[in-house]
Amino acid sequence: MDLWCADEVRTGTYRELFNPSGLITGKEDAANNYARGHYTVGKEQIETVIDAIRKQQELCSGLQGYLIFHSFGGGTGSGFASLLMDRLALEGKKSKLCFSIYPAPQVSTAVVEPYNSVLFTHTTLEHADVAFMVDNEAIYDLCRKELSITRPTYTNLNRIIGQVVSSITASLRFDGALNVDLTEFQTNLVPYPRIHFPLATYAPIVAADRAKHDNNDVKQITKKCFEPQHQMVKCDPQTGKYMACCLLYRGDVIPKYVNGAITEIKESKKVSFVGINYQPPTVVPGGDLAKVERAVCCLSNTTAIRTAWQRLDHKFDLMYAKRAFVHWFVGEGMEEGEFAEAREDLAALEMDYNEVEESATMPEDDEDEDY
Repeated sequence: MDLWCADEVRTGTYRELFNPSGLITGKEDAANNYARGHYTVGKEQIETVIDAIRKQQELCSGLQGYLIFHSFGGGTGSGFASLLMDRLALEGKKSKLCFSIYPAPQVSTAVVEPYNSVLFTHTTLEHADVAFMVDNEAIYDLCRKELSITRPTYTNLNRIIGQVVSSITASLRFDGALNVDLTEFQTNLVPYPRIHFPLATYAPIVAADRAKHDNNDVKQITKKCFEPQHQMVKCDPQTGKYMACCLLYRGDVIPKYVNGAITEIKESKKVSFVGINYQPPTVVPGGDLAKVERAVCCLSNTTAIRTAWQRLDHKFDLMYAKRAFVHWFVGEGMEEGEFAEAREDLAALEMDYNEVEESATMPEDDEDEDY
């Protein structure tokens, strides 16, 4: 719906990669309002979008699912994306993998970002199969510390996110030791349907001028995937429990070295399985990232992500306690009761994570006594 976003694609450097008929825009945007994107402006565009998706589906010989890129905090990214996922659920049981830009702790794009994020999560909790989480602030820090970019732009951020997406889809596009389809990410990473928000980490993130000097062997890049400063969401995975973890290696990787690196991590019970794709990673020509011989993308479903939900819920509570800006949403046709319902759902999600962590730390003595 946001015309200027599509115009950047139409006139940008990579415009020839996109079919113009697939770029759909409206006459007005969602104005950072979930209700506007879901109920009013979104309703005017949804049929056009669904028709365009059906036309693309007809060109596919083996459709596996949908990749949905969106932000939590914007009106289109939250409101229209949730409406789209509602409709896609009616089109058939295909996997829906989301790449979600999560609200950053200190950087905000809109004052009503907490409302939009909580409402989106509540609406799509039953429809999204896997939602890979990244936040702009964490990637800003990676650009500054690892790539020495003083003032990162969205282009810098998008290129790092692009490497994660490329790694996830590599096994669909190239042959490797372990080829997985979209449904296997859901099977392997989601132990419970509601808990489907894995963290995404990529290593090495290294500038071209440092690539030859840094030690980027298999052991080092594997270790980086579990360090807090290399996460793409502001949270510390060492404070939570890993429910599932997938390491997707690319490039010059020897299984023997992978096993050695994983053995070290396994002793701290952090990794459960691994896949290797021998096609080396590709970077954007002239971009920030160095072309390296090997890389790894780590997708981990960990209870540490609950700290991100807690931050979001706290911001929501501060605003909703005074009913700040609620009239913006009600004025677009939304029921005020949806706020309370969405907040309760997020509280239940937090409890789900807490219960998983508590069950993982319970002593096993009682179980032994039964046998």
